[in-house]
Amino acid sequence: MIEIKEIKPTKQNLKEFTQFQIDLYDGNPYYVPPLLMDEFETLTPSRNPASDFCEQALFMAFRDGKPVGRIAGIINQQVNRASNSSDARFGFVDFIDDYEVSEALFDAVSKWAKGKGMKKLIGPLGFTDLDHEGMLVEGFNELSTMATIYNYPYYPVHMERLGFKKESDWVEFLMEVPDKVPERYNKIANIVKEKFGLRVLKYTSRKRVKKEYGHALFHLINEAYKDLYQYSQLSERQIEYYIDQYLGLLNLDLLTLIVDKKDKLVGVGISMPSMSRALQKSKGRFFPFGWYHLLKGLKGKNDRVDLLLVAVHPDYQNKGANALLFQDLVPRYYANGIKYAESNPEMETNSKVQSQWEYFNTRQHRRRRSFSKKL
Repeated sequence: MIEIKEIKPTKQNLKEFTQFQIDLYDGNPYYVPPLLMDEFETLTPSRNPASDFCEQALFMAFRDGKPVGRIAGIINQQVNRASNSSDARFGFVDFIDDYEVSEALFDAVSKWAKGKGMKKLIGPLGFTDLDHEGMLVEGFNELSTMATIYNYPYYPVHMERLGFKKESDWVEFLMEVPDKVPERYNKIANIVKEKFGLRVLKYTSRKRVKKEYGHALFHLINEAYKDLYQYSQLSERQIEYYIDQYLGLLNLDLLTLIVDKKDKLVGVGISMPSMSRALQKSKGRFFPFGWYHLLKGLKGKNDRVDLLLVAVHPDYQNKGANALLFQDLVPRYYANGIKYAESNPEMETNSKVQSQWEYFNTRQHRRRRSFSKKL
């Protein structure tokens, strides 16, 4: 018999909630755990600024007192107001290969959502787009990344059996880093610089980045991503939070800012050495010894880089501004021994983004999906 418990986000409960996935994927060579301290922060309403406009409920499934599944229900009122919808999200979902378990979990989150007046359940999604999203449906034998969800092949089978349908897909590409910038991009970058007066900015001080372009960076993300699927505009409190949390960790050599003649930020590319192996070794923990593996992942030799974020202002999209990113980054990747670059998720319908890889040797190696079901 399956017992479903709605749990409060206390320290002890969240420890059990987050530990479940670590235990479920123990020994899986492709699974990359999240940094657990980040997941704790995200699931603690008093610490997550998205709680200003989001509600959450956490559920765990037990059999004979042993945890066998987990799921979070989320209602993003900001997105619902902007899209005039009544959608609930599910996320942070994991379960053993047992239909009784998955059915009980989704029944629980569906009842909670209906009780809040919601009419559709979609996911997996987080509170905002900076959380993990999309269930893996292709590429189960590919090493995951720190920015994405890994799940077993039986997950999407359960979703279809439970009556969920495809809502939207993301695709991911693995690119070979060339020894020089493709000539086409060099030509485009030089034309764009001259025509629009754009230039690349590089920094050696994280404090200066925060001070001079921290807010502008996240406002650019809001502007560039505003029309994407289920995008949740970042609030000022969220922007302050992300500036404090993440900008201090950036590898400045791999941070590229593009500004116009007036020094206004119009493009950004953020990448970092792959943390996949480091997170596997640390099992997602910073303490007591995980910090060693994570620091080694940031500072040590690595042949793979994650393209965490690329954003170009709508006024400069389709005008070649992204060529400046490649002109700056490709030589830096090659000089640092980087052989492969991970695109991370892109909407399958976003042809503008996918077209930028056409002059690189690429392989689409993963696909992930959001599912939906009427309540």
